[in-house]
Amino acid sequence: MKLLVYSHFFAPSVGGVENIVLSLARGLADMRLADGQPEFDLTIITQTPQLGFDDESLPFVVVRQPTLIRLWSLIRACDAIHVAGPALAPLLFAGLARKPAVIEHHGYQAVCPNGLLFHHPTQSACPGHFQLRNYQECFRCNQQNEGSWNSLRLIILTFLRRYFSLRADANISPTHHVGRRNQLPRSKVIFHGIENLNHLPPSKAFDPALFAYLGRLVREKGLPVLLEAVRLLRRDGCHPLVKIIGDGPERIDLQQQIAVLGLEENFRLTGLLLGAQLNTALGDVGTVIMPTLMEETAGLAVMEHMMRGRLVIVSDIGGLAEVVGSAGLSFRPGDAPALAECMKKVMQHSEVINAMGSKARERAQVVFARPTMIAEHAAIYRTLVPCARHGETNRPV
Repeated sequence: MKLLVYSHFFAPSVGGVENIVLSLARGLADMRLADGQPEFDLTIITQTPQLGFDDESLPFVVVRQPTLIRLWSLIRACDAIHVAGPALAPLLFAGLARKPAVIEHHGYQAVCPNGLLFHHPTQSACPGHFQLRNYQECFRCNQQNEGSWNSLRLIILTFLRRYFSLRADANISPTHHVGRRNQLPRSKVIFHGIENLNHLPPSKAFDPALFAYLGRLVREKGLPVLLEAVRLLRRDGCHPLVKIIGDGPERIDLQQQIAVLGLEENFRLTGLLLGAQLNTALGDVGTVIMPTLMEETAGLAVMEHMMRGRLVIVSDIGGLAEVVGSAGLSFRPGDAPALAECMKKVMQHSEVINAMGSKARERAQVVFARPTMIAEHAAIYRTLVPCARHGETNRPV
């Protein structure tokens, strides 16, 4: 089966979408028919420049920044196309060429102009103004950050993205929450698959007073809530240390807020860390905190930490709550005192880390198994392209 996977962002760009698309593509490329031949003739299309990345090391073809003519040619020659997010050009061409199109919704671009379901004026989750046809509020929300023209442009693009999503042959959501929010036909939930992390070296002894945040430094991630929680803990005589792992436009403001609150001894900003550096930084961290104010679609960093067998403390909102289930601690979004109580519980009862961490790992191994993610995607493609040559396959390891 000739399968195209279109992902606007791809390696060497770093992010959750890039990681999932790469993992899925590797898994599909490993699938074999009963006669040993590859089941999928896979091509990745992306707008991300190569920037020295070794495309030749990948078990599939990567086409970067194609012209519209080249994109049209590739889509006409394929059996089906998978689009990471409702990107307009490939979906338009797929419709014109009458090719089956699968959209995997890594965000809320089909129901929200900013794609986050985040209401900037109130710094809180959006109730769904676009779906409620309250377009004036959508305009006001994004005008604050994007300006008037761009805010209007985002609304128009959302209409187009929803149009194509409603007509897609399949819509994939990473959590049931995303499926409910997007309200699209022919929907299926496929949880992100995470590699088993048994290959990592043994962890150092956990320090119950050591926490970490992993992610972009942006307003909707709720980092001021974490700062206030630590301030409250300091007031009560507790002395946590939090590693802030990541980067983003709010880094300077975050550093200034830490200084104003006198919390320099309680926070360590590491910047973006990957691979071995990230594993080293997390080696003695028992608990990861995600204080987000927005409705995360899934929370890949949380899934990975659960797979490590660590405790997670998350905002009880969106896909995060669904991902963690009862295998972690949660608090009401924006509630700094409640977050402080969760952190205090961990610091005063360190056995919680191991007990909840084991439960988190068990859940991750069952719910977020990478082979399951790959197999469920492949099953959708086979259904949409019944005439393609396929049969019994060997599941990827």
